Amino acid sequence: MSKLTDVPKRILIGRALRSDKLGETLLPKRIALPVFASDPLSSVAYAPGEVLLVLSVAGLSAYHFSPWIALAVVVLMFTVVASYRQNVHAYPSGGGDYEVATTNLGPKAGLTVASALLVDYVLTVAVSIASGIENLGSAVPFIVEHKVASAVAVIVLLTLMNLRGVKESGSLFAIPTYVFVAGVFIMIVWGAYKGLVLDETMKAPTADFEIKAEHQGLAGFALVFLLLRAFSSGCAALTGVEAISNGVPAFRKPKSKNAASTLALMGALAVTMFCGIIFLAMATDVRMAENPGEDLLHNGVPLGAGYVQDPVISQVAAAVFGDGTFLFVVLAAATALVLFLAANTAYNGFPLLGSILAQDRYLPRQLHTRGDRLAFSNGIVLLAGAAALLVWIYGADSTRLIQLYIVGVFVSFTLSQIGMVRHWNRHLATERDTAKRRHMIRSRAINAFGAFFTGLVLVVVLATKFTHGAWVALLGMVIFYGTMTAIRRHYDSVAGEIAAAEERPDEYVRPSRVRSVVLVSKLHKPTLRALAYAKLLHASELEALTVNVDPAETKALKEEWERRGINVPLKILDSPYREITRPVIEYVKNIRRESPRDAVSVYIPEYVVGHWYEHLLHNQSALRLKGRLLFTPGVMVTSVPYQLQSSEAAKKRARKRQDWNAPGSVRRGPVEKRQKEPTAKNP
Repeated sequence: MSKLTDVPKRILIGRALRSDKLGETLLPKRIALPVFASDPLSSVAYAPGEVLLVLSVAGLSAYHFSPWIALAVVVLMFTVVASYRQNVHAYPSGGGDYEVATTNLGPKAGLTVASALLVDYVLTVAVSIASGIENLGSAVPFIVEHKVASAVAVIVLLTLMNLRGVKESGSLFAIPTYVFVAGVFIMIVWGAYKGLVLDETMKAPTADFEIKAEHQGLAGFALVFLLLRAFSSGCAALTGVEAISNGVPAFRKPKSKNAASTLALMGALAVTMFCGIIFLAMATDVRMAENPGEDLLHNGVPLGAGYVQDPVISQVAAAVFGDGTFLFVVLAAATALVLFLAANTAYNGFPLLGSILAQDRYLPRQLHTRGDRLAFSNGIVLLAGAAALLVWIYGADSTRLIQLYIVGVFVSFTLSQIGMVRHWNRHLATERDTAKRRHMIRSRAINAFGAFFTGLVLVVVLATKFTHGAWVALLGMVIFYGTMTAIRRHYDSVAGEIAAAEERPDEYVRPSRVRSVVLVSKLHKPTLRALAYAKLLHASELEALTVNVDPAETKALKEEWERRGINVPLKILDSPYREITRPVIEYVKNIRRESPRDAVSVYIPEYVVGHWYEHLLHNQSALRLKGRLLFTPGVMVTSVPYQLQSSEAAKKRARKRQDWNAPGSVRRGPVEKRQKEPTAKNP
C-alpha cells in the first residue's frame, strides 16, 4: 500500500494487529454489555412511545391498557432471555440462531434464520440512527433540516469506530451506555419518590393536550386488533437480544457463563427501564399521536404541522427533572447518543454472522477474513452500505422504518426455540444420567414455552404490521435467501469442477505435447526476451506469431527476421479488417481443434512502466488478448515483462516506501525474530 493511503488508514482505524493478538480483543462482561446489549437497552427510548402512538388511535381512553401491554412485553422479555440462556450454553461457537436452526431443523431453516437476522441487523442500524437523529434534532434544528445527511454521517462515524476493533469500540461505547442507564434509573426512582412520598403532581409538556381519536368507541375484534398492534410495537424492546448468543466467541473465558450472565443482566435492566418509563408516562399524562399536528388538540384547536412531537422519554424527563435542568439535559444527550450507539449491536452481530455464513459458502469468502484490527471489516462495510441506502430511501424517518422492524427477529426467535426443543429431545434419547436429564427436561420446557410464545407474537406481528411495511422486511428476507442459495450453488459447482479425481492417473490429464506461441508486433528487445524465455522451456513446437495489419510493417518485420537469422518460424496472420485480437484467438483455437490433447502456451511481451498514465499508452492489446485467452480451455498465458526506464523511478519510490515504516507495516513485511527473554529455571 502506498504511503499516501497508508497514513490516513492508520490514523482512522489504528495500527494493524497481529493474528496472535486476537485473544487480547476479547471482552469482559462490563464491556460486553454495552457492545451487545445497547440495542435492547436503548429501545426503551422509543418502544413505550410506539405503544402509546398505536393506542392513541382509539383516543385517550385506550391509554389505560398500556400497563397490561407492558406486562405482556415483560413476560415475553423474560421468556426470550431465559430461552437464550439455554442457547449460549448449548451452542457457544457464535452461530447463534443460525447454528441452532441448521443443526436441528436443517439447512433451509438455518438459511431462513440467517436471512431474517441479516435484515434485522440492517434495520437495527437504520432505526436506531434515525431515532437518535430525531431526538437530537429537537435541540439542534440543523440536524432536522439535514436528517438524511446527518444519519449517513453517523453511520460513517460508527463504521470507522468499529473498524478500529470490537474491544476499542466497546470501550468508547461503554460510558454513554452506562450514563443512559443510570440516568433512566435516577429518573424512575426520583419520579417514584416525588409521586409516592412527596405526593407532588408531575405534568408532561403535553399533559394539557387532548387527543382526537381516529376511531372512537372501538370494541370487540377491532379493539383486540388494536391492542395486539400496540403489543407488537412494544416488542421493539426485544430487538437485539439474540446478538449475545451470536457473539459468544467475543467474550472472555468462561465464554458461555459470561454470555449468560450478561444476557440476564441485560434483560433485568431493559424490563425495569421499560416498565418504569411506561408507568411514569401514565403518571405524568403524556400524550402521543401518530399525526400530532392534526390529532393533538390544545383548547380544541389542532397544534398544526409545525408542531414537533418529543419522544416519551423526553416528556417524562421534563416532568420529573424539569425542562432544561442539568439532569434533563444529561439524560437527553445520553439518550440521543445511546440510540446512535445501539447500532453497535448490529455492527457486532452482522459481521460475525456474515463470517460464519461465508465459511459455510453462503456468502462471499471475503466476509470470512479479518481486517487490520482483527475485526470482520468487509462485513462492517457491507452493513454500513445497506443501512445508509435504507436511511436514504426512507428519509431517515424512524416512524416509517420501525414498521419494517421486529419481523425478522421473531422469525429467528421462533425457529431457534423450535430447534432447541429438538436439540434437547435428541440428547434426552441417549442421556441416562438422572441429574443431567432433569436439567435437560427443564431446559426443554423453557425453550418449548419460548417457541410457543414467540411464534404467537410472530403471527401477531405479521397480522398487524404487514400492510404497514412489514412486507418490505419479508421481501428483504426472500432476497437474502435467494442470493445466499445462489452463492452456495455456485461454490458447490466450482468445487465439483476443480476437485481432483483420485481414480484417474496423472497421464489422463497430462498434455501429449506443448506448443508455444510467442506474439510479435515488432522485433525489439521485449520480443527477443520473450523468444529466449520460450526457448528455455523446451516446448514440443515453438513459433512466433504476428498479425498483418500494415503490409509495409509486416514486410519490414519479415525481412528483419530473416536478416537476423532467428531460428524460430514466423507465422503471419492476415487481418483484412485490421483486427489483432480475433485472428490470434481463432488461430489458437484452431490448434486446439486439430490436437485437443495438446496444450498451447502463449507468450506475450509486455512493457513495465513507472507511471499510471503510461499504462494507458501501452499493453492494451496484450490486456485484451489475455482477457480472451483466459476463456479458452487448454491455453496457458505467460506475460514476459520488459522494464522501461520509467519503471526504475517506480522502483526507487517503492524502495523509499519500504524503508519508511508506516504504523502497522510490519504485517506486510518481514518480521525480525525477537530475542526471547531469559526465563528463570525452576529450582
